[in-house]
Amino acid sequence: MTQIDKKIVGKSPAAIQLKKMIALVAPSDAPVIIYGPSGSGKELVAEALHEESRRKGRFVTINCAAIPKELIEAELFGFEKGAFTGAVKSSAGKFEQAQKGTLFLDEIGDMPMDLQTKLLRVLENSIISRVGSNSEIKLDVRIVCAT
Repeated sequence: MTQIDKKIVGKSPAAIQLKKMIALVAPSDAPVIIYGPSGSGKELVAEALHEESRRKGRFVTINCAAIPKELIEAELFGFEKGAFTGAVKSSAGKFEQAQKGTLFLDEIGDMPMDLQTKLLRVLENSIISRVGSNSEIKLDVRIVCAT
């Protein structure tokens, strides 16, 4: 039994096609977007993609709908000490935590538009800057999104 079979249960033609697609896409480092209704198993598909990939880093998840607009940038990109009130020490964001692994952005459609623009820059350049920093951090992260 493969990792895909452990995550995705079913023998219907649709389940078999999904498993084939995961096996085909997993070895790539290309970003992936997963569409489907709530409860359809999008996170399971993302986990299977990560587990079948060559990536040795962590699988990191963030629900973009569950984090207030004011905090999501710091959650994703991290922040430097003193960047805002309450930032008493520097902190790595989800992108850095997923270095050499996969970052799963669930409910990406609920992310504020201005942050989606910053995310596009990350997808194009694989570089981030923490909030309050001028330094750039080169990333090796696969992005998987769901909506």
